[in-house]
Amino acid sequence: MAAHRLQPGQKLVIASHNRGKIPEFQRLLQPLGLELSCAADYGIPEPEETGTTFTENALIKARAVAAACGLPALADDSGLAVTALNGDPGVYSARWAGPERDFNLAMQKIETLLADKSDRSAQFVTVLALCWPDGTTQTYDGAVGGTLIWPPRGPNGFGYDPVFMPEGYTQTFGEISAEQKNKLSHRARACAAMIAEMQTPATRAES
Repeated sequence: MAAHRLQPGQKLVIASHNRGKIPEFQRLLQPLGLELSCAADYGIPEPEETGTTFTENALIKARAVAAACGLPALADDSGLAVTALNGDPGVYSARWAGPERDFNLAMQKIETLLADKSDRSAQFVTVLALCWPDGTTQTYDGAVGGTLIWPPRGPNGFGYDPVFMPEGYTQTFGEISAEQKNKLSHRARACAAMIAEMQTPATRAES
């Protein structure tokens, strides 16, 4: 199917029950001038994320919401991929934090696994999946590389941010400002790719 383009003022549903994502995506997608809401606003249950890749999980979420509400839906799936751990925790980044979402526990687990390894490189990865009611899907990737440090530093951000120092910086994502992070984060880069496609006359087809 031919790729579609979002128009200014168009409704876009963020495939998440986390309303905190609305202002974040409003900032990141501001050039498109969209009207954003989230899946919770429509009473849509969260689908089970059974994929083994970021793309698969993002598509599962976006397709479920687009089909349920009849509007274009955008989902993201993100995680930390550690080189020396063969890309883990990857799509299981949230699960490593346990049912209580204790990322201090998750960061300690990574540090323990890296104890005898010299390579501390890692990258944050995001895949955005845009799904339309007619089944058309478009995906956008974003990644930012860096180094894992220990102990964790900084009160900002969330998740693994306090142990991730992006390339070219001497501060972690937990130490830099939200404005700085929004300029170079994996999610910001994926959103930039989406904006570029929406604002380019010729769009690629993907299904």
